Amino acid sequence: MSLSPSRVFAELNAARPPDRPSPTMGTAVVVGGSVAGLLAARVLSDHADTVVIIDRDDPQVTGARPGVPQGTQLHALLPGGLFQLERLFPGFRDEAVARGAVEAPPAARRNYLDGRLKVVVPDDADSLAGSRPLLEGLIRQQVLRLPNVKTITARATGLVFDGTAVTGVRCDVGGVPGVERADLVVDAMGRSSKLSDWLAQADWDRPVTRRMTVHLNYATALFRRPESTPDATVVLALHTPRMAVDVAGAAFFAIEDGQWMAMMAGYGNDRPGRTAPDFVRRLREQFPPEFGEVADQEMIGDVQTYHHADSRRRDFHALKRFPAGLISVGDAVASFNPVYGQGMTAAALHAACLSTYLRSGPDLRAPARHYLALQKVVVDAAWSISTSADLALPHVDGPYPRGYRLSSWASRQIITATVTDVTTARRFNDVVSMREHPRTLARPGVLLGALRANRRAH
Repeated sequence: MSLSPSRVFAELNAARPPDRPSPTMGTAVVVGGSVAGLLAARVLSDHADTVVIIDRDDPQVTGARPGVPQGTQLHALLPGGLFQLERLFPGFRDEAVARGAVEAPPAARRNYLDGRLKVVVPDDADSLAGSRPLLEGLIRQQVLRLPNVKTITARATGLVFDGTAVTGVRCDVGGVPGVERADLVVDAMGRSSKLSDWLAQADWDRPVTRRMTVHLNYATALFRRPESTPDATVVLALHTPRMAVDVAGAAFFAIEDGQWMAMMAGYGNDRPGRTAPDFVRRLREQFPPEFGEVADQEMIGDVQTYHHADSRRRDFHALKRFPAGLISVGDAVASFNPVYGQGMTAAALHAACLSTYLRSGPDLRAPARHYLALQKVVVDAAWSISTSADLALPHVDGPYPRGYRLSSWASRQIITATVTDVTTARRFNDVVSMREHPRTLARPGVLLGALRANRRAH
């Protein structure tokens, strides 16, 4: 099924509240209580009499969950993701702010590229800064308030099939095996999803898994945030490969409880900021002055590190045979280099795809081909944003897509122009925040505008 990517993005990001249809199924089961699973459950609550979330973590847990090893690291909720959350949970922004999240309008965001401060886009969309546990915890509470959603603390062990359809999930509840019957099963098990294995065990085809090795090393630390802080609440500083430095970039966000959350990243054998002295020194010496102001504050706790080996995607859409009653969402389908902050926003867009699919009145006894086609548009967009940047890294060796040399040159021109040109920066921000499809940057007028801006700057 071929869809217009620009039209799909326009539909998913339409500025209108979703209507509330009547239920079209009895029970839906979501395997995994991550952000992606919770958002899928929220959408399903409009279409199912009962929604069951199966997760190994206790749903009442607060703070970073054991099932989210990267939960202590800095996370970004891009404007496209905030828009989707506000659609699903009206008032989400206000409640998040009341709990300590910090609003980040355009004037409060600063973005450096190779030490040069980029222009502010005055009419850009607002963002929201907060820790992953705060944002995920609020989403979880909103979902569990719904009267037709319940959770089971259990380990999913397989699927139940009836002919060509999935009809349930096998699970282990405290050592006792059981089955949760379902009209629709959603795989939200994340990067370590077992769905491919479960399909193969039942004589279905295993999807092709594509990988791009990046070997990203994260280090994150918390600092006290006094009242007399920099005006900016979100500050990013990225180094392009031509800088030839061992730290790829750094960022700090104002988060709840009067804290700064600061992050720095390196690739391959570069692991900057693993110790507190190294972290503080680099913030002071290798980044703009705002970073030094954060480093001057008291560090809270230890530096937390995380290693991300590769970006990967599972191409369920390409399978010629796929069972009915089954879909995947979030990192179970595709997970990307986290330095670009796409994770939560991509999960929110997957939920929007699910909503669009279910509102079309599909036959749940047939494979969810329309959903897979919609989701492919979102995955292709996020994958192209992430991997096109990763391919420029000196330690990444392909695979290079057709026409990469030309597209890479064009991308460099556009990215360079975002430093000085508001028009180019606005278009670029719309794409990286996943409000517009990357194809909009391939329009001749965008590149010509970037080239003119770069000539003026020099």
